[in-house]
Amino acid sequence: MAEKADYYVVLGVARTATTDEIRKAYRNLALKYHPDRNPGDKEAERKFKEISQAYDVLSDPEKRKKYDAYGHEGLQGFATRDFQSASFEDIFETFSDIFGDESLFGDIFGVGRRHRSRRGTSLRVELVVDLKEAASGVRKTIELWRQENCASCGGSGAKPGSSPETCRSCGGRGAVMRSAGFFSVQQTCPTCGGSGRVVRDPCGECRGAGVVRRKREIEVNIPAGIDDGTRLRLAGEGEPSRDGGQAGDLFVDVFVKAHEFFKREGEHLYCEIPVSYAQAALGGQIEVPTIDGKATLDVPHGTQSGQLLRAKGQGLQRLNGRGRGDLFVRVSVHVPAKLTKRQEELLREFAGIEEEQNGKKGFWKWITGK
Repeated sequence: MAEKADYYVVLGVARTATTDEIRKAYRNLALKYHPDRNPGDKEAERKFKEISQAYDVLSDPEKRKKYDAYGHEGLQGFATRDFQSASFEDIFETFSDIFGDESLFGDIFGVGRRHRSRRGTSLRVELVVDLKEAASGVRKTIELWRQENCASCGGSGAKPGSSPETCRSCGGRGAVMRSAGFFSVQQTCPTCGGSGRVVRDPCGECRGAGVVRRKREIEVNIPAGIDDGTRLRLAGEGEPSRDGGQAGDLFVDVFVKAHEFFKREGEHLYCEIPVSYAQAALGGQIEVPTIDGKATLDVPHGTQSGQLLRAKGQGLQRLNGRGRGDLFVRVSVHVPAKLTKRQEELLREFAGIEEEQNGKKGFWKWITGK
């Protein structure tokens, strides 16, 4: 799993920073790196999304508490907004309360289009599985908190029995025009916040927000053979749209823990097995562990230490469903540290036969040619 940047470093604030300090730091950096001020600059786009991801965590008391205690691992299973896949317009929509009072900034972010129906915010969670689970596939239950439409008011924000009114300031457009010398600048309507509607009698459950935060359990199907770092998409499991648009998605980033015995390379597995000198010289069958249990492997006579033997079909399931990879076993010839008297006698006899066959100086003759 790739190392991630420290969110406090990303925003340039101390770990003791207040909510207002974090908010101010994000606002300044967002203005600096917004792509409209850096056209065609991919690094600025990446930086803009990175600071938005950092602000999403540090501005939320619960997420910040988990992050402070456990770092990025503390956010595993904890839904965070997915700004890597989001559009810049959606990112601004998410944090529009920070910028809505400034006409210039609003115009830069294109808030004049905010009255259109938009998708809800997509969320992202990280899920860690072990190699055996990745090999066979598994169903996991994820617990996450997400914003949902208020059941009491149906997401309108108005008290049951009443309805939001069309904003008189903008006529329901969500934006107003302001004169600035010879120019007219479009900005978010300060009265309705860009929604085009005003709630006069707010709902008691959501206090006029139209959404409430709820804890949900969502089942995720992890397919057999999944690779480390694979992203799964659960359509419509993100947050709802605030104006009747399509719900966002939930992205699950799956990471596979390293195994203590097997090393993975794609659909193939590798391991190292010790064999005795006699087994390597004479050949035979040995029992080797697999990700599913055990298998019998033929050891050819004269096998050398370090040689790779293949157990066909004992690797991982291919994601396309077409068969499995292989298990490659690296042979490590074991030389006993202690010998019995009989073993020593036999080895000395074997060494004597070798000398007769090769000559006492056979090795040096082979090296020097003399």
